Amino acid sequence: MENQKIKVLQNIFISRLDTLSHLLTVSESYFGEDVESILQRRIAPDMFPFGTQIVFTCNQPRNFALWCLGQPANNLPPDVASLDEARGHISSTKELLASINVTDATLSDVKRIELGQGLYIELSGLSYVDDFLMPNFYFHMTTAYDILRMAEAPIGKRDFMMHLVPFVKHQSN
Repeated sequence: MENQKIKVLQNIFISRLDTLSHLLTVSESYFGEDVESILQRRIAPDMFPFGTQIVFTCNQPRNFALWCLGQPANNLPPDVASLDEARGHISSTKELLASINVTDATLSDVKRIELGQGLYIELSGLSYVDDFLMPNFYFHMTTAYDILRMAEAPIGKRDFMMHLVPFVKHQSN
């Protein structure tokens, strides 16, 4: 029962969701009493706000987990009223990811993605992950990060790349 690729995907999603949680913690510390106002900030008027970016980031691994579990896609509601609610979405998504127990053979199954207006695409599970989920996941996570940067939160690339911190070494003199 080979599930190496599935485990890798679980770890990628969970570690990046940990990064998203870290960004929320930094935001809370920086914005203090005004932290909830960050939820409605956006990069441009036609883009979704920070809170929705959190939801859309969570929807990618969430729907991956549901697909692996043989359940239909089920997006979270796009409006986020508080940082506690955002944290709850991240936490429940991580729990759902941890519940996956399928083999890598699942990645050869066909995934149908409804695009709206009667349009859809069918992809292999691997293409679903590589060509649909991951680009969307990183797009929304990066957009959330960018909104915080635009709001002058004290974050940098190290905060975005938190998953590498355990591997950082210091070269001794």
